[in-house]
Amino acid sequence: MRDDGKRPDGMSLVPWKRGRLLVWDATCVDTLAPSHLPSTSTEAGAAAGRAETMKGRKYASLGEGYMFVPFGVETLGPWGPEARRLVKEIGSRLKEVTRDPRAGSYLAQRISIAIQRGNAASVLGTLPDSGSDLASIFFLV
Repeated sequence: MRDDGKRPDGMSLVPWKRGRLLVWDATCVDTLAPSHLPSTSTEAGAAAGRAETMKGRKYASLGEGYMFVPFGVETLGPWGPEARRLVKEIGSRLKEVTRDPRAGSYLAQRISIAIQRGNAASVLGTLPDSGSDLASIFFLV
């Protein structure tokens, strides 16, 4: 519990590195938002990288007992550099523990599918309720 109003998305239960707990906060930014288009039209993942930088500033005063990692992704798929680095490290640890060389890929695919589901929910949330039989089809998404 924090008294400064900051609530990260998660924290490891055991030390991650150098005796410090891992704390992360994820954000998914809209690749096509007018405020992001100047950068995302020239560099993939620019908005996610900027979101990670802003998250890093937000949690800069977290303390020495924690290792904070911002996790930024964009709606059209690109990931920020910190998100890629963290998933790569978790993937390598999963490979080591499970001895499955595909474990890291499975993790990245699960995260990508979660982003796609979020996009689908956003789009479906904008459609009016037609009261037709199509509601059962949209329920599957």
